[in-house]
Amino acid sequence: MFCEYRPCYVFSRRIGGTFRMIIIQDTLVSDEIFTECFCCDLSKCKGLCCIEGDAGAPLEKEEVPLLEKYYPQYKDYMTPEACRVVEEKGFYEVFPLDRSLTTPLMDGGGQCVYLARGADGVAYCAVEMAFRAGKIPFRKPVSCHLFPIRIQHYPQYDAVNYFRWHICRDACVAGRRKGIPVFRFLKEPLVARFGEEWYKQAEAVYEGVFAPRHRPG
Repeated sequence: MFCEYRPCYVFSRRIGGTFRMIIIQDTLVSDEIFTECFCCDLSKCKGLCCIEGDAGAPLEKEEVPLLEKYYPQYKDYMTPEACRVVEEKGFYEVFPLDRSLTTPLMDGGGQCVYLARGADGVAYCAVEMAFRAGKIPFRKPVSCHLFPIRIQHYPQYDAVNYFRWHICRDACVAGRRKGIPVFRFLKEPLVARFGEEWYKQAEAVYEGVFAPRHRPG
């Protein structure tokens, strides 16, 4: 694939070396979404990203009323205990460090209230299960759909970063085995969030800058 799109770079520092933030439209994109590989292996992790952690998944402000609106349709996939937490505490929490919005956690922390257990023992999203059943048009919070990409909002741009977490080690191994860079694994949510043209430019960056390193000769 060839594209005349020429990316601009912002160089920064991390432990162990320099990395690039690539400018695509109004986003700053970490080079790790091109250099790292990823492919969820639910048979290994069982959906641990919905179970472990110090805070819930980040929420956009406009997602909170959607979670409330469609609650009658997706609550049947939640546990009675989770429904009680939502009905007592609400559909979101405020993370104390930066006042951002997150999904609520079960009493005691860790597990997202919107978690649904499948017959295979895997943790799924109750909202997405209702979406897949054709009951609601809202799939799930965009931060969940984009994981392990995390988006940080700034006044002039959005930063698109790769979130490295030890529980996703098997997904990284599977991604390397299959040769799937992070951004390609997340094509659908990236297109949904930023649009087709943004993704085409991301492909051009990968093909022009990163893919040649991985080719023989």
